[in-house]
Amino acid sequence: MPTVTSPEQLFEHELKDIYYAEKTLTNVLPMLADEASDRELSRAFTSHLKETEKHVTNLEKVFRTIGKSPQTHPCPGIEGIKKEHDDFMHENSTSSKMLDAFLTGAASRTEHYEIAAYTGLVSQARALKQPEAVELLQENLKQEKEALKKVETISKRLLKDANGSSGNGKSRSRA
Repeated sequence: MPTVTSPEQLFEHELKDIYYAEKTLTNVLPMLADEASDRELSRAFTSHLKETEKHVTNLEKVFRTIGKSPQTHPCPGIEGIKKEHDDFMHENSTSSKMLDAFLTGAASRTEHYEIAAYTGLVSQARALKQPEAVELLQENLKQEKEALKKVETISKRLLKDANGSSGNGKSRSRA
C-alpha cells in the first residue's frame, strides 16, 4: 500500500481516481444513451460522451504537467454509482418514462460526484502552484456543472410529464 505523505502525492492519488472515473464513463455513457427512450436525454448522454473524452485528454495533460504518466486508481465512488444503476436495471421492471427519470437521477449523482472531485483537484492544483493543471481541471469542472444543469432541466421535464400522466403512480389508460 503506497504511503501518502505530501500534498503532491495526494494530488496524484486524486487525479488517478478521477481519471479512472472518466475512463469508466466513456464506456458507460453510450449504454445510457441506448437505454434512454427520451430523445433529449439520449442526445445529452451522447454529447456528454464527447466532453468526457476531452476530460480524459485534459487529465492526461495534467499528469504530464506534474511529470507523471497517466494512471488510473479504482474509484469506489463511481463504481458505487454504476452498481446502483446496474442493480436497478437488474432488479426492476419499469416503464420507459420511469427508466428515463431514474437515468436522470443516476446522471445527476455522477455529475455531483465529478464536480466534488474536480473542485478538490482545482484547489489542490492551486495550492501546488500548477497553473496549467488548474486551467485544465477548471475546464472539466465547468463542463461538469453545465452537464448537471442540463440533466436537471431534463429531469424536471420528465418528472412533470410523468406526474401529469400517472396521477397516483398507477398507469392510466388513454382513451
